[in-house]
Amino acid sequence: MRHRFCTVDVFTDRLFGGNSLAVFPDARALDGEVMQRIAREFNFSETTFVLPAASPAHTRRVRIFTPGTELPFAGHPTLGTAHALAALGEIPLTGETTRIVLEEGVGPVPVTIRAREGRPVFAQLTAARLPEFGPAPPPPEAIASALSLDVADLGEEPPRSVSCGVPFLFVALRQRDALRRARINSAQWEAVFSTEWTRYVHLYCHEPDRAGASLRARMFAPSSGVPEDPATGGAAVALAGLLASRSAVRDGTLRWVIEQGVEMGRPSRLEIEADRRNGEVVATRVGGASVLVTEGTMEIP
Repeated sequence: MRHRFCTVDVFTDRLFGGNSLAVFPDARALDGEVMQRIAREFNFSETTFVLPAASPAHTRRVRIFTPGTELPFAGHPTLGTAHALAALGEIPLTGETTRIVLEEGVGPVPVTIRAREGRPVFAQLTAARLPEFGPAPPPPEAIASALSLDVADLGEEPPRSVSCGVPFLFVALRQRDALRRARINSAQWEAVFSTEWTRYVHLYCHEPDRAGASLRARMFAPSSGVPEDPATGGAAVALAGLLASRSAVRDGTLRWVIEQGVEMGRPSRLEIEADRRNGEVVATRVGGASVLVTEGTMEIP
């Protein structure tokens, strides 16, 4: 049986940048085992499979797979799937702004699609869950060793684990040069992170080199079959919550722009926001552009 798919570059406005995603817009004939095998075949950071929504109030249900596992939520697959469905005409655009809701493992995820001349150009999601702060991370010396860095490369902001559905360990580095030098030390990585709350490590520094950016980032998740990710929306919404929690602003919306994937030759731009009310983080969002790259079919017996 032939199954239609497309690929999308997410968090970029041009081909060959951002984070690649494969989308199967009608996956009703596929089970979870086959979905996992397809994701392994594409070998992208994630592949998504679109199903009818369980609730008539929602637009679609989406299952998300890395080459190694299924995820309850991820940012670039959510936004890329929304873009693909709009670009393929699977969901109607209602003007310059279209609001949809995608059902995922974390719950309903609201997505706003912006269009220009009848074509989707930007999408923004609101995290279904508020930031959850995890247990104390490993010692700084152990984290640095797992990343092939010196402890002096770590920034003043202490490492912290945060989740908006998928947990990440956020590690601030002092300079962009340290970010460039970071490498997975496989033996140390397993020793340090095998029993931790999360094995996904997101590095960032406050030294971007692209116009309009606030932060430079990299993300490593080798245990899920993703040695490095060029753009990580699920981490971005959690990082927005972490940065907002450290801000002196008690009320209002805070905004940052993350550049990621540069070291991989896949430059990405992630726009993140966090709302604070009375000193509490009450919402986090991430958005970016996407481009449709390919359309095709896969023959699956």
